[in-house]
Amino acid sequence: MLSNLKPQSPDKILMLVEEFKADTRQGKIDLGVGVYKNPEGVTPVMRAVKTAEQRIWEAETTKSYTNLSGEPEFRSAMAKMVLGDVPTDRLASLATVGGTGAVRQGLELARLANPDVTVHVSDPTWPNHLSIMKFMGVPFVEYRYFDNETRDVDFDAMKEDVAKAVKGDIVLLHGCCHNPTGANLTPEQWEEIAALLEKSGAIPLIDLAYQGFGDGLEADAAATRLLASRLPEVLVAASCSKNFGIYRERTGNLIVLSDNTADRDQSQGSLAFLNRQTYSFPPDHGARIVSTILNDEGLRADWAAELEEIRSGMLALREQLASDLRDLTNSERFDFIARHRGMFSRLGATPEQVQKLKTDSAVYMVGDSRLNIAGLNRNTVPLLARAIIEAGI
Repeated sequence: MLSNLKPQSPDKILMLVEEFKADTRQGKIDLGVGVYKNPEGVTPVMRAVKTAEQRIWEAETTKSYTNLSGEPEFRSAMAKMVLGDVPTDRLASLATVGGTGAVRQGLELARLANPDVTVHVSDPTWPNHLSIMKFMGVPFVEYRYFDNETRDVDFDAMKEDVAKAVKGDIVLLHGCCHNPTGANLTPEQWEEIAALLEKSGAIPLIDLAYQGFGDGLEADAAATRLLASRLPEVLVAASCSKNFGIYRERTGNLIVLSDNTADRDQSQGSLAFLNRQTYSFPPDHGARIVSTILNDEGLRADWAAELEEIRSGMLALREQLASDLRDLTNSERFDFIARHRGMFSRLGATPEQVQKLKTDSAVYMVGDSRLNIAGLNRNTVPLLARAIIEAGI
């Protein structure tokens, strides 16, 4: 039987990681994998996380199973962080294996509710969105999103395509810090998307992987809160990997807002069912770290302060890179880098130019020219700027 297995396409980003490791050149720059790194090239353990883990270790008395849907303290703390004033009469939620698990369980829930569901997804989007849907056999269509010439959102095209979604469809949206482009909708544009979804009855599935990495914790949740306030049904897949720096703990949360308490109760039962069928009980350690931090005033303040340092540092790198490129080109054509938000920007380079960056300058980025701003520091920004120009981008 096992001889019938077919080779699977390797993950291009993970392949890039291995290629970078094998490169022996000095001064090589890794802008590929989507992981935050400090100026020393380390993904640090946040101060509040270390303190929370110490408290958990001292207080923990059992390693028995947790709740099928995850501990209520975690789920309620996450709902408050994401939604603000939590509408408990509409709210169901689920602890998941990372933000990826939240996306997967959100799609599974949508398929349970509507076996004929079609998902509308941005072009481009995080590649794993498409990979998951293809593996699940869930039909999807792409809506236009990014203008490769302006390196900004092609909003008229996006509206035209999103308007084609119908009742029972899912529209997959990036709540902030669009991956891979870094180009975000304005508050006014989010209002227009909300109006389109109100009219069609399509349900948004909001992938909120970078809350706190863009314009701040509250600002980054604004679009999600807007849709939650205007629409009867909303799904939110939230990740704790980036903003808490607990990548390896695989901590995520799926939030489901229903139109009434009966639907809420049915949603909660279905969520628990999905966990049981997939991996039974969700992992708990990362969730306890998050709930310990969010439910303690002092820890939350320290965490928020460090998160703001991280966000401000990435914005400073964006400004520096845009400024260096402005000086080198005597033009403003790279100013979009400073306007983008989150860890990523898409340069709009060709695959050949991306290859030239790697071959000539040991600069590694994904083939679609997505670069991870957090892979830079003040010393490597000038090197990257020069390499971009020399590659003819």
